[in-house]
Amino acid sequence: MPNELRRVERALLSVSDKTGLIDFARALSRLGIALVSTGGTAKAIAEAGLAVTDVSDLTGFPEMMDGRVKTLHPKVHGGLLAIRSHPEHQASMLGHGIAPIDLLVVNLYPFEATVAAGKPYDDCIENIDIGGPAMIRAAAKNHNDVAVVVEAADYAAVLADLDTHKGATTLTLRRKLAQKAYSRTASYDAAISNWFANELGDTSPAFRALGGSLAETMRYGENPHQWAAFYRTPEQRPGVATARQVQGKQLSYNNINDTDAAFECVAEFDPDRTAACVIVKHANPCGVAEGASLLEAYERALACDPVSAFGGIVALNRKLDAEAAKKIVEIFTEVIIAPDADEEAIALVAAKKNLRLLLTSGLPDVRKAGLSLRTVAGGFLAQARDNAVVDDMELKVVTKRQPSEAELADLRFAFRVAKHVKSNAIVYAKNLATVGVGAGQMSRVDSSRIAAWKAGEAAKAAGASESLAKGAVVASDAFFPFADGLLAAAEAGATAVIQPGGSMRDDEVIKAADEAGLAMVFTGHRHFRH
Repeated sequence: MPNELRRVERALLSVSDKTGLIDFARALSRLGIALVSTGGTAKAIAEAGLAVTDVSDLTGFPEMMDGRVKTLHPKVHGGLLAIRSHPEHQASMLGHGIAPIDLLVVNLYPFEATVAAGKPYDDCIENIDIGGPAMIRAAAKNHNDVAVVVEAADYAAVLADLDTHKGATTLTLRRKLAQKAYSRTASYDAAISNWFANELGDTSPAFRALGGSLAETMRYGENPHQWAAFYRTPEQRPGVATARQVQGKQLSYNNINDTDAAFECVAEFDPDRTAACVIVKHANPCGVAEGASLLEAYERALACDPVSAFGGIVALNRKLDAEAAKKIVEIFTEVIIAPDADEEAIALVAAKKNLRLLLTSGLPDVRKAGLSLRTVAGGFLAQARDNAVVDDMELKVVTKRQPSEAELADLRFAFRVAKHVKSNAIVYAKNLATVGVGAGQMSRVDSSRIAAWKAGEAAKAAGASESLAKGAVVASDAFFPFADGLLAAAEAGATAVIQPGGSMRDDEVIKAADEAGLAMVFTGHRHFRH
């Protein structure tokens, strides 16, 4: 077992992000630790009045090839990799004039940020760090003797260790830092490889790497006996991962999952065209509506299923205003997510201290390509994000009766919502609001019946004399394999249907629709969401 404490005599610092650098370097210098550095980092340290050795003086070689080659040298890697207790390693160091490096501080070229900023291909290539990952991996491998720091957040912990142990680091800290170091280089390489695959249009590369940075450790997962953590990926998509939490307690695993479902659904509605609200419970929309204002949209969405909305997630496609906020907080709500909120609205929400308010500064682009992942035993499934949008689809009327303009608007609305309902999905809608949702059933006819029943319950809650399904339209996320599901909708009072089509029994289903006097359109696109 190696000696736990390792005294730090020399540190090599090479960072692109110089946050906290000077204070950290100054603290190291006060402890008598010699500083070695590269390029801009060395310049910043020297300008702060601290003694620093340029890496070119250490290696005897100048930086060359526009800085591509500066630390790839035996006097750097030998100083990091040499096992201090190994006689042959010590002899090699003495024979070749290699001085030990006991602390490495490196954060990598900002490749992820360069890609996120939409920079040209060549700029992205130049921001692929080579020397940094090589040094990080070398130091992490030799963590029995060397401490490696890859982000400024760990400066305080290193200084605390050095202060406590009179200029030495503990093996416990070095092991933690080594683990983080390998995680960082793995995440970095994942970002590069996925960027390359995207540039090449390769949807199935031979190796698919995943990487992310810890956003927070959670109290538990879907259930209290499951651990959980939330990670951010390099994709800069407005949503839960990029949102600013204005107030409220920590989001749970289920909160994050449900809030993501709600916000992705509300993003289907162009805020320049209409205000929209989505209420989600257990990852399924239980109420969705458009309106002239957020208040109107919320009230209409709530009317679809006021029972399920209790303890739900509310997503809005416009800036939250006081009028809508005042109404939303009247019932128990877990999360409100919106692009923005005015000060009066924020103050109203603040009265509910546990209610989380997330502001995203924008809506995700529902047409943008992206990656969707799901784990299975021994592997994971990767697919393209479902970025099909009903507005881009060529709708084909297949029945004798043509839908009216009002029906056609409701059909598009309902299919937009069905995309975000768990399969088998059936959505009843009227006047650009859901009136009944059937989700996640093993049989499509069962989903049809549940959605119709929900419409009846909504009518009772509203004091209406007949089911809200009367005169509504129906959307199905996939084709009707038999006429029974469609007939269940007709029996409930629906007047028009939208579905992908493509069943072997399409003719039978179309005939049933004609006999029932329904108008029906095919989209040619399925929206399974398992």
